[in-house]
Amino acid sequence: LSIIIRKFAEKFNYMDIKRYKDIVYSIIGAAMTVHRELGGGLLEPIYNEAMCMELSDKGFHPESEKELLCFYKGKRMNKSYRMDIVVNDVILELKSTSEICPEHRFQLFNYLRLTKNHIGLLINFGSGSLECERYYYDSTTNDCRLIDRNMNIVPR
Repeated sequence: LSIIIRKFAEKFNYMDIKRYKDIVYSIIGAAMTVHRELGGGLLEPIYNEAMCMELSDKGFHPESEKELLCFYKGKRMNKSYRMDIVVNDVILELKSTSEICPEHRFQLFNYLRLTKNHIGLLINFGSGSLECERYYYDSTTNDCRLIDRNMNIVPR
């Protein structure tokens, strides 16, 4: 019975991921345009503003530096996070570094877990070519999984 339930959950997650395909493609297209226009190696706030401009031009309503409140035992804490950009319910974590590090992934994973949003993109403008990693947050397992360009979960 548990195998049947797991297979059903995997199929449900697959369908859930697929509904994000168009917006993810549009966001990555915007990032490619920004990288082509500005090149690599500038400061993150420059890419953040350019991404918001490009996404707005595509008809989206990006939220830059969106505050993510934190709670402890039901009480709001004074400290909070600021997510780089949120487009609909897709979280964008922007970097301008020579390479993507595990700490960058963990930062995005924390945002996905705290918000319960399902899709996050880690976009690095720092190298010669644009780097983008797509992740899916599975709230049933509290796990973040890499997804490929076709929005399929990458096997471990």
